[in-house]
Amino acid sequence: MKTINCNGTLIDVSSPKVMGILNITPDSFFDGGNYLTNEAILTRVQKMIDEGATFIDIGAYSSRPGASHISEEEELKRLLPVLKLLTSTFKDLLISVDTFRSNIAQKCVENGACIINDISLGALDKNMFSTIAKLQVPYIAMHMQGTPQHMQHNPTYQNVVTELLYYFSKKISELRTFGVNDIVIDVGFGFGKTVAHNYQLLHHLNLFKTLDVPLLVGLSRKSMLYKPLKITAQEALNATTTANTIALLNGANILRVHDVKQAVEAVTIVKMLNTNL
Repeated sequence: MKTINCNGTLIDVSSPKVMGILNITPDSFFDGGNYLTNEAILTRVQKMIDEGATFIDIGAYSSRPGASHISEEEELKRLLPVLKLLTSTFKDLLISVDTFRSNIAQKCVENGACIINDISLGALDKNMFSTIAKLQVPYIAMHMQGTPQHMQHNPTYQNVVTELLYYFSKKISELRTFGVNDIVIDVGFGFGKTVAHNYQLLHHLNLFKTLDVPLLVGLSRKSMLYKPLKITAQEALNATTTANTIALLNGANILRVHDVKQAVEAVTIVKMLNTNL
């Protein structure tokens, strides 16, 4: 059994769970600008809960390739009112915050978040590991080559799978020395990877289970899915469900998605397969 401790509740992720995305940015690649009012936010979160999301991941800093950099103050100004709104409206909601800044992680946990999702795995803030250790919250540790502004300029690896396995093994060991207990890894599809790199990682995802920590997968409507099909992100729901199913078959524990209902259905079907062998 694989569990993560969220506010004293042990969540069993050996039975895969779904994390719904709430982008409160004006410029995220798929749904930026859609959830900027309290009414839109509450409607969105209620829908994701009703469809079966276990976690809600809030992002206030757009990390799409080439996105504009925003200040820590601006990120916090976007996040805190939404955290207060959600914690006052939804009892026991498990909120993850997508940030690479330790001060924001600290303030968000103080205001109701119970998971920190860091796209940089500490590379953009040297205080992140010690902050997570002090907060004792689950830490989603994602791999990214470069920064959101430059990561897709020329991503290069000798062997993306073996390099990431080595990278995560080192980072997990470092996090353990800080005293971080709950670590979830994310290979970072689309973050400093070519389309070919992404599919190599998806194909060999099961190898990352050797690291013995839960595995989160974020494939939802990404360009690795819609570019080969010559469609848009808006048209990539079917491709997302296909890729999520492959990820589940290869050992994913958490699916981070825009479309909760379809992801929950994929989890249910794959679980049926595994329980009826």
